[in-house]
Amino acid sequence: MILRKLSFAILLVLLCAGAKAQVSGAQFAFEYLRLPNSPHISALGGINVAHPAEDISFAMQNPSLMRPSLHNQLSLNYNNFYSGISNANLSYGYYLPKLNTAFALGVQYLNYGSFAQTDITGVQNGTFKAADFAVSLAASKQYKERWRYGATLKVAQSKLADVSATAVLADVGIAYEDTANFLTFGAVAKNMGFMAKKYTPGKNNAEPLPFDLQLGISKRFKHLPLRLYATVHHLYEWDVRYNNPEDKKSTSVFGSADTTVSKNFTDNLFRHFIFGAEITIAKRIAATVAYNHMRRAEMALDTKKGSAGFSFGASIYLNKFQIHYARSFYSIAGAYNEFGLNLSLNKFVGGNSTWKADYPNWE
Repeated sequence: MILRKLSFAILLVLLCAGAKAQVSGAQFAFEYLRLPNSPHISALGGINVAHPAEDISFAMQNPSLMRPSLHNQLSLNYNNFYSGISNANLSYGYYLPKLNTAFALGVQYLNYGSFAQTDITGVQNGTFKAADFAVSLAASKQYKERWRYGATLKVAQSKLADVSATAVLADVGIAYEDTANFLTFGAVAKNMGFMAKKYTPGKNNAEPLPFDLQLGISKRFKHLPLRLYATVHHLYEWDVRYNNPEDKKSTSVFGSADTTVSKNFTDNLFRHFIFGAEITIAKRIAATVAYNHMRRAEMALDTKKGSAGFSFGASIYLNKFQIHYARSFYSIAGAYNEFGLNLSLNKFVGGNSTWKADYPNWE
């Protein structure tokens, strides 16, 4: 019954959002909520809602992926984004047996640095700063043998000079894991909510939030240490191609009439997809590669596409901690390198306390 209600809620959101579909790409406030929250996510193309890895950062992608086995795991990463932007993420998981519920806490922070403050004549009057901040709390429970469902409550804040805004948002997700066939499925509706404080208080309509509806599937092979991934995003709208005026070409003999070049069906279709693969080497090391077609289509130059849209990564899994690395190519301007550390805090202490407890992957 719970699963039916959750599925109906996701379907209702899909229908409502589809009626107000908008082209993606800097059309919303709090766009930073779309950024990957760890190197492992970045290495998989920036979005992944169906990875059963023992990595707490995936619980911030899909709350239903928070499981008892992630009890007392802490994920930390602090990296320099483009143009000197500082990007920090923290994720922490805790399982409460009495409530039969697994919880996850997430913190995201972006510091854009200092900027020169000038008047209309260009005279500098000082400096100002800009930063974004979000705190998330997720909860997940198991349903029957193979299903989990979960929800995340987020409070996001953005401060740009003397202007600020606050939003309250929620994610709702489900996950299905078939351990016999090494198959995992995930679905999540992200960033549903409202603006608690608008950038422009006098404005009647609040700025739109970066809602998204995502599906994902992952499949591992029985006799091959390889897992394949496919993620579909922006399911609530079909046309996600940017309406670029440069795509207009004159077809009139006199050059007075312009018509837009017909949109390519295949290109638009694959902009919704992210494909990835992860191979395990000697049980302790994993190598990852992924391709994000939307990123390549929007960021690559027509004359020189380079490696835009591709991402690579490596992970080392030790007894008490994990090390993750990702290299993502957004454009020919340069790659974005990330490092992250996951700590199994329950393995750093002795005794038989709840803090030290080691729970199974599924209850």
